[in-house]
Amino acid sequence: MTVVAEFPDDVFSGRGPGETAGPRRRRIGILIFDGVKMLDFAGPAEVFVEANQTLSAYDVVLLSPDGRPVQTSIGVRVGVTCAVTDSGRFDTVVVPGSELSPAKFVTADLLAAARHLAGHTRRLTSICSGAYVLAHLGLLDGRRATTHWKFTRELARRFPRIRVDSDAIFVRDGLVYTSAGVAAGMDLALALVEEDHGADVARRVAQSLLVYMQRAGGQTQFSAALAGPTPRSPLVRSVVDLIWTDPSYPYTVQTLAAHARVSPRHLTRLFREELGSSPAEYVSEVRFAYARDRLDAGHTVTEAALLAGYGSGEAMRRAFVARLGVSPKKYQQRFRTTVRAEV
Repeated sequence: MTVVAEFPDDVFSGRGPGETAGPRRRRIGILIFDGVKMLDFAGPAEVFVEANQTLSAYDVVLLSPDGRPVQTSIGVRVGVTCAVTDSGRFDTVVVPGSELSPAKFVTADLLAAARHLAGHTRRLTSICSGAYVLAHLGLLDGRRATTHWKFTRELARRFPRIRVDSDAIFVRDGLVYTSAGVAAGMDLALALVEEDHGADVARRVAQSLLVYMQRAGGQTQFSAALAGPTPRSPLVRSVVDLIWTDPSYPYTVQTLAAHARVSPRHLTRLFREELGSSPAEYVSEVRFAYARDRLDAGHTVTEAALLAGYGSGEAMRRAFVARLGVSPKKYQQRFRTTVRAEV
């Protein structure tokens, strides 16, 4: 397994091969490739460059496996400074993700380039599905990590040695950092700036870019409701359909088992095998997803709580805070429109 090299701090002077000494600047290497998601690398790059408005902090270097320009997810061709093998050492390396599936964009050339960079950097980071590159190299084994919510379940399945956190915006484990999708790369970059130069510098960068220093809640608030496995058997399907037909009903495992004409124990076993949860947990998930859908449709918090089967608006508020880190009202204000409410 490739390990992230631990270089002395004075290695990261901002100097590439053959460059003369100068003010200490941290070199940020960003590995891009055909199909790379534009915002995955452009967002973090802007954060580091913006920090240079406050102090001489970073040199951002775009790299590709072979030194050739790459075509991004939006069709724009982007030139690079050099090939990975000619790039020297870095303070931080960023591996972004792609709109393409990992099976398509994680190529042998990309893995070889990332492996080389992992041995020539102090910190190693990934954005979105870039975590798959680190995972294939074994760099996330035994570590806590995250990626975009669309990929967390598959990442955990394919790489069981990774402790996948499906809700985190970004995760630090030692000197390896992973983040959720797209805009979360800017959250991670701001955290790195704060780690390097303090909260005041990071705050100025955030204010200049009009982004939050730290957003409320995790990435679950952005995910599709109940994006889990589907039932395999007609029996479990019938129970699931019943729950979705009326989420407000006070279901128990006994009432659900009676509907399916099996014992509660047998139904619980089937739910765990097919859905990865108990009947009670599934009811809770459906109720929450239904309440969130009602809020998205414009219902009030009280109406959504009633329709979803929560005993009160306060009970639903506790559920939202526990799951998303925000109240139902805050959630609705955040996702219902881009127009600011009148103060």
